[in-house]
Amino acid sequence: MDFTITVSDVDMKILNNEIRDVNTWIQRAVEGKIASVKKRMLRDWTVRLNADPDVESIPANEDALINLIVARDDYKNRVQRDAEEAVTLPSE
Repeated sequence: MDFTITVSDVDMKILNNEIRDVNTWIQRAVEGKIASVKKRMLRDWTVRLNADPDVESIPANEDALINLIVARDDYKNRVQRDAEEAVTLPSE
């Protein structure tokens, strides 16, 4: 998947003050975020799957495990969880 970001001329000058290759830095920042979210996702869901009596096996391959997780009926991504939480919050 490709994403496009917009950085102003001034912001680019700021980044260039400390970063040699802004594109590489951005790519590595995204890769780091993916790695940290993946670690938490696998940790949390491994606990849930181990506690689920209907689960007979868990894939050893991380990509296969993630595909299994997101295919489950009880999986909700961040947008879905936030929307669900907004519905359950009491009105002020």
